[in-house]
Amino acid sequence: MKVKKAVITAAAPDQRKLPIQTIRDMFGEERSVLEMMVDEIVRAGVDEVCIVVYPGDENTYKQVLSQHADRVNFVHQDKPLGYGHALFTASSFTGEDPFLHLVGDHLYVKRSKKDIARHLVEIAEEKSCSVSAVQSTREAQITQYGTVGGSRIQGRDDLYLIDSVVEKPTPTIAEQKLLVPGLRSGHYLCFFGMHVLTPTIMDLLKKNISINKNGKVGLSESLNDLATKEQYLALEKTDFRFNMGTRYGLMKAQLAIALSGEDRDRVMSELLEFFVMKDFMPNKM
Repeated sequence: MKVKKAVITAAAPDQRKLPIQTIRDMFGEERSVLEMMVDEIVRAGVDEVCIVVYPGDENTYKQVLSQHADRVNFVHQDKPLGYGHALFTASSFTGEDPFLHLVGDHLYVKRSKKDIARHLVEIAEEKSCSVSAVQSTREAQITQYGTVGGSRIQGRDDLYLIDSVVEKPTPTIAEQKLLVPGLRSGHYLCFFGMHVLTPTIMDLLKKNISINKNGKVGLSESLNDLATKEQYLALEKTDFRFNMGTRYGLMKAQLAIALSGEDRDRVMSELLEFFVMKDFMPNKM
């Protein structure tokens, strides 16, 4: 299969302003977060991008997209009916095609030469199935993430066959349902915020939306259903992800980008000067 489409979800009330924030890239150029995300999507070989937005936000988004505006489509989610519902609003765009999916409130910084999205697309095209990026996560943090259970693919140390998905599990539930042989004790595989999904996911979302007509619909339940219907893999990544909606999330992302770019030495030197300043710490009350 070939992955030529991508969907970014950015319509939730706490997401809407995050992709238009500006940041300095690894070359020191000022860019919008959204532009950097679309850059990575394009480098993964994807031709068309759909962004799920709140009605009226598309004009603002177009202004920060620069050269990518001509390849971007917009669809609306006018009510906060959940992550799964937001993704389903792009079903007319994805049609019967597989697609790359990113969440609009995350920024990714690679630690290797290969882009994260490119790696994910390559695995999905090679295996002809859905693949979600995951990261080994300590037990104390799994209540913040969708978490998967499964088994390692023979001959690979970074690829897993998913058999179950639980949204923000407690440590007790994770120990009962989501243990993955080969991981360090007390660690689980949690979603990274980036997926390649087959058209089957839209059928499953449609079904769950029809069942939950008056409530919010998440994505994890449909991903769990997906694992029972067709091969669904997890690709473990050790790259950085930053949720810009958390406290200091954008600042941490900026620091990581600066330390991976051409100004690394200067930034390191200035940080050292900053932290050794005698008057850096405020007086204790």
